[in-house]
Amino acid sequence: MSDIPTTTRQIVLASRPTGAPTSDNFRLEDVDLPELAEGQVLVRNVVMSVDPYMRGRMNDVKSYVAPFRVDAPLDGGAVGQVIASRSPDVVVGQHVLHGSGWREHAVLPSGSVTVVDTDRAPASAYLGVLGMPGLTAYVGLTAVAEMREGDTVFVSGAAGAVGQLAGQIAKALGAGRVVGSAGSDDKVARVLELGYDEAFNYKTAPVSEGLLAAAPDGIDVYFDNVGGDHLEAAISSLRLHGRVALCGAISQYNATDPTPGPRNLMQAIGKGLTLRGFIVGQYPRLAGEYRERAAGWLAEGRLQADETFRDGLDAAPQAFMDLLEGANTGKMLVRL
Repeated sequence: MSDIPTTTRQIVLASRPTGAPTSDNFRLEDVDLPELAEGQVLVRNVVMSVDPYMRGRMNDVKSYVAPFRVDAPLDGGAVGQVIASRSPDVVVGQHVLHGSGWREHAVLPSGSVTVVDTDRAPASAYLGVLGMPGLTAYVGLTAVAEMREGDTVFVSGAAGAVGQLAGQIAKALGAGRVVGSAGSDDKVARVLELGYDEAFNYKTAPVSEGLLAAAPDGIDVYFDNVGGDHLEAAISSLRLHGRVALCGAISQYNATDPTPGPRNLMQAIGKGLTLRGFIVGQYPRLAGEYRERAAGWLAEGRLQADETFRDGLDAAPQAFMDLLEGANTGKMLVRL
């Protein structure tokens, strides 16, 4: 068909960053699209995600997911519309969720995409509240931190994609009190609007002081998106048998030297604390449960999610760099 493109644009990793990424670490390329083989679909991406974990994949180190390759396209979550198909399972016109973002079109096996209903929710929702960030928050609270009704929960990075949802989900699950940290007064105001009981700006006072003021009687659960001084402060505030879900450590992702652990880790012994790291992909069994519960919470108005958009594939590298600097409220996305 004449309206099916034969070329597309993609962002490749031009070089590995040292410290904070710069525009020199990315390159925009024009490439040919291969002809569809049996069982494949051609997807025109409409929205893509940039996420903090991608910074780790830019380093050539062994981790839970393979590093990006230099001179190869980056990838990540995206939603697009099928514009050509050689599969009976996925038809032209359907929207699909897949892992080949950072490009305008993708040729994919039909088995590697998930059909999503964009009449039920916007395409972007499947990268946020109905996607990985929402499931991450749910897994961290339920399976990892084993949150119980009445718990006092502290969430760092409370204005981010996962943080916003973690606080709201904790409330929906019956938390007695939810407190959060954020990097500006505007973000603090927003998380309070979303139902947090208390929040503080960690850039205007030490985290330990802000947390003590927000939760003077201590906390039972800490959902850690930040690491560093936040984790140290949380350990001091955790009560007997407190639990920590170690989700991320964005404060350390651009570090060029090894970062020291919490100086007060020995408190974990006397308090009987549990600190457990997790990767959301380790809990696929909870995905259906979360989607069902999230749909109900959304319908009830108990779950909201902010989105910060940049426009155009050319804007994707800057969107990612801005994300690492905290320029987003809620999910950072790129419209294509």
